[in-house]
Parts: sequence; C-alpha cells; structure tokens
Amino acid sequence: MAERAVLLIPHRGGAADEGGPPGDYREILAIVREADGPVQVRAACEWLVLDASVRGKLEPLRAKMTRLAAWGRLHMRGEVRFTARPWARGAGP
Repeated sequence: MAERAVLLIPHRGGAADEGGPPGDYREILAIVREADGPVQVRAACEWLVLDASVRGKLEPLRAKMTRLAAWGRLHMRGEVRFTARPWARGAGP
C-alpha cells in the first residue's frame, strides 16, 4: 500500500489570529513590545511569574524567545537579550 502524506503544520488562513503564535508566545511578544529596551530572559521569566532562581526554569523560556527570533518576531541581542522587531511594534506589516 502507498503511504499518504500528512500535513503536520496547517496552512495559514486569512484571519489574523490563525497564523499567529500560540498563547504563551503571544505573552512573551507582549512583554518584549511593552519594554523600553532589550528584555533579558530572567526579566521576562519574572514578569511571567516563573521561578527565575533556577537555571532549569530559564532554559524553556530562552528556547521560546530564541524560536520567536528565528521566526522573525524578535531580534536576538547576544544570548540573553531580545527586542521586538520594528514592524512587530506596529510600524509595519
């Protein structure tokens, strides 16, 4: 029997929220957009009311912020600081 191809990632629709990142990523984006300057992972962790004293709690958040940078939603400055892209602040598409 021939195997069928399965679509793992759905196509983007016309609605604004369909193509957006999941809820926890939207929270991270909101924190970085509201900040006056670069946001460190530890500060974002504290803002999300996560335990920032344990390095193991920072790594999942750092991975999400790095993923947002890879998707072009954030700009990574060094290994621990992130800023919003200019268009992500409402200045462009």
